[in-house]
Amino acid sequence: MSDNKQTDKLFATPMSTAPFEFNAQVADVFDNMIQRSVPGYGFLMDVIGVVAQRYGQEDSQCYDLGSSLGTATLRLRQNLPASCHVIGVDNSAAMVSRCQHNMARDNSQASYEIRQQNIQDTEISNASIVILNFTLQFIEDQQRQAILNDISAGIKPGGVLLLAEKIRFDNEQQQDLQVDLYHDFKRFQGYSDLEVAQKRAALENVLVPNTLEQHRQRLQEAGFKQIEVCMQCFNFCALLAFK
Repeated sequence: MSDNKQTDKLFATPMSTAPFEFNAQVADVFDNMIQRSVPGYGFLMDVIGVVAQRYGQEDSQCYDLGSSLGTATLRLRQNLPASCHVIGVDNSAAMVSRCQHNMARDNSQASYEIRQQNIQDTEISNASIVILNFTLQFIEDQQRQAILNDISAGIKPGGVLLLAEKIRFDNEQQQDLQVDLYHDFKRFQGYSDLEVAQKRAALENVLVPNTLEQHRQRLQEAGFKQIEVCMQCFNFCALLAFK
């Protein structure tokens, strides 16, 4: 976890909303933003620690695809066998720089590297764990199946993919309820109506959610044998997919 304690005020004043991007301004407040914007995020980090302890295989590689500031990357490294190698990948230079700083302060034994790279260009090999933590939703929809196929091909028998995503619902009433509850959650975290509205506008066509069934179908097509929901909070969900 970064020691940056800046409060997220990026959308607090009226503005001409540009598409959301993971730039230096976002990186500066990202810890605060994600804690206040993703229900269940702290619990999910604990799940990653549990998964690392249970499924991290000796002499394997473990990937955090979309590593941002490295919170999940650290949770992996701190709970893996010392012979594991952790690879964090992010295409944002600002995020990679801060992630490298945060990782360098950790004294866990497992080796690591942080790459500035598109996850579409990341070769997965000898992997016992892969984390896609609210990352796939920012990739073009038509590219998502190929990414999952490549991950599956690089995961060892007994390995696991943790896929966390914002999801949508086919049922219109359910979708409206879950979105309303999520916006109430953000207001409960101190965001104003203006901040909620402007953030939503900035993410439109940038974060494109799928349904839970679409995720299941893609994972099955990629060759994962067992798929289990391990967390759901409103319209945020995490799946464990096993090889």
